[in-house]
Amino acid sequence: MIATQYKINLPSDYDMNRIKERVRINGHKTDGFEQLKFKLYLITEKGIHHNLQNSYCPLYLWKGNNGLNKFLFEGFYDNILNSFGWQRVNVGIPLIDTTTSNIKTNKFVYQMKGEIQPKESLNNLKERIQGKIQVIDHTEYLVIYNPDKWEYEVFYFLSDLNNLPEVDGVVYSILHTSQE
Repeated sequence: MIATQYKINLPSDYDMNRIKERVRINGHKTDGFEQLKFKLYLITEKGIHHNLQNSYCPLYLWKGNNGLNKFLFEGFYDNILNSFGWQRVNVGIPLIDTTTSNIKTNKFVYQMKGEIQPKESLNNLKERIQGKIQVIDHTEYLVIYNPDKWEYEVFYFLSDLNNLPEVDGVVYSILHTSQE
């Protein structure tokens, strides 16, 4: 599996209804996409959920590289390039994935980041990270890591924000969920 996300930061006065309308019209186009476990159309809005800026930040979890390659190199990603210009696509490797088809019922994603500090051994890294992250009852989550940066990210998938203890990360609103 491969996780990808691009983060398009938008001006603070950007009308986020434009993004909402874009997703309403086009979101279904990735429904059933090859090797896509899920794509979450995520946004942040300045002043909502402690966010400091407007952004459009889709999150993908791919079952394999063929679907990702098709998306990037067979014209589908061109919609992003034509609308927002060249974007860096962040890549992560799933370490822990508790997601099920129920992901479609969620309305929010809470993202936290952490660093993987230099160690003599990486044995039991998964268990060490699992011991460090917040436990949010009845919440599916995904932990991805990037060995290029030695960082990890935790994405919690929430139907409401009442279970969220303290916001020490980014809260995204989910506009649409696509699944294979």
